[in-house]
Amino acid sequence: MLSRQLLFRILLVFIPFLSQAQPCREVSAYFPSWKWYSRGQLVNPATIHYENYSTIIYAFFQPNWDGSILPFDPWADKTLLLGEIAPDIPRSYGKRRDFGNPYWHDDQNSLVKRAHDKGVKVVISVGGWTMSDQFSGIAANAEKRRRFAQSCNDMIRIYGIDGIDIDWEYPGFVTNGGSPSDKYNFTYLLQTIRDSLDALEFQVGRHLSLTAAFGVAPTRMAEIEWAKVTQLLDHINLMTYDFYGNGFATTNHNAPLYSPEKGLSGFDTHSAVHHLMEQYGVPSWKINIGLAFYGRSLKTKGAAGLHVSSRQTPDARTFPEDSGTPMYYNILARQDLFQYHWDSLAQAPYLKGKGLNTFVTYEDERSIAQKANYIIEQNLAGAIIWDITGDCVESQHHPGRIERTPLADALLVALCQEDTYLANLESARRNQPELLPPTNFFVTRNAFAPRIAHEAQLSKKEKRKLKRKQKKLAKMGQRAVYFDTGW
Repeated sequence: MLSRQLLFRILLVFIPFLSQAQPCREVSAYFPSWKWYSRGQLVNPATIHYENYSTIIYAFFQPNWDGSILPFDPWADKTLLLGEIAPDIPRSYGKRRDFGNPYWHDDQNSLVKRAHDKGVKVVISVGGWTMSDQFSGIAANAEKRRRFAQSCNDMIRIYGIDGIDIDWEYPGFVTNGGSPSDKYNFTYLLQTIRDSLDALEFQVGRHLSLTAAFGVAPTRMAEIEWAKVTQLLDHINLMTYDFYGNGFATTNHNAPLYSPEKGLSGFDTHSAVHHLMEQYGVPSWKINIGLAFYGRSLKTKGAAGLHVSSRQTPDARTFPEDSGTPMYYNILARQDLFQYHWDSLAQAPYLKGKGLNTFVTYEDERSIAQKANYIIEQNLAGAIIWDITGDCVESQHHPGRIERTPLADALLVALCQEDTYLANLESARRNQPELLPPTNFFVTRNAFAPRIAHEAQLSKKEKRKLKRKQKKLAKMGQRAVYFDTGW
């Protein structure tokens, strides 16, 4: 017979899905706080297209040496998570590295309220590449672990968020302050957080999720106690991007679905997923794969191309806003400078400069649709997106408004439709080989049986909206030239 606590936790997990329409799979988008300042604060709680996501992961908060957690950018963190700061509050409040006081804010335009009004969850991610150096010391000390878990609970109470995401890059990685004991201490840290969240669930009356982001290299996976960690996490977020970049002597794909013709063994999404499932027994339905809403540019020694010699430096002249690592909207804005190519082995697009010795690896609607199909075929939980701002295209006629989100739209429609299959892009492009492909080609399968937690049906209103979007996208021919006022 189920214990009262276990039954309560099961109800907390399923009730929200019965009352709110959700995407057909888990779609979690990272929202880095520093991106709020980009393009005149184009992407903000009032402009986000919430219907594209099930969860927004706010990134990042910083682990402190003593186990406490600190805001990374107090002004942005308090404003975005709690709402506009009241005008009579001292200026020093926005600089103090505390979690803030909800009573000093107008929450009507906060990320949390806006998201919750749309049935979307918000969690806070702690760590990140530049703020992971304290994790090893925290995880190794029981008192620091307890303080860290208490800080997680404090954030949930103050901000009203729905859980915590841990982005430790990476356990056992000596270069970033790690040690061999991290493998076991990471488990202790997650267990302490999970126990603390379990106790808090009875107070707040809802399920509180715990997720973590993981590196996909075999050496990184070997530093995790997967059998134990899997039981503690709601989802395992695989960072299936940054496979290749500036550190390699030849050009290759940033986030290939399958192994390209040349490259390192295991450096692709499919290999990472199956290594995790087959080597460590992680169930498919706990895994989210990573989608890159950005690309990587590389200067080449000769004519640009795939698998050619690289100068191991990005093209910061063509993509100055992103220091040569362009967001998708900037790739679209400069499409006339490149020729489009598709790698049928890797199931990934790439660009070759017209008169530029520049190679660009990135994701487009077609590759996103292929990965959506892969999620369905492999019965994965869903996807994480880095990051939510990457495909937000600003309206030409209404500056300050997000006109479209082509990659997120492609993902949503591909995951949720039943009868549309991937179009033959080569045929569509037959007479225009140098253009980027027609936008929004989708792929799904009829035999899609989502997990119980994702079986909530779309409302009639949402179905009509999705149907209109599908019809609109089906009528679109060549990709329009995207306008961006943020240069």
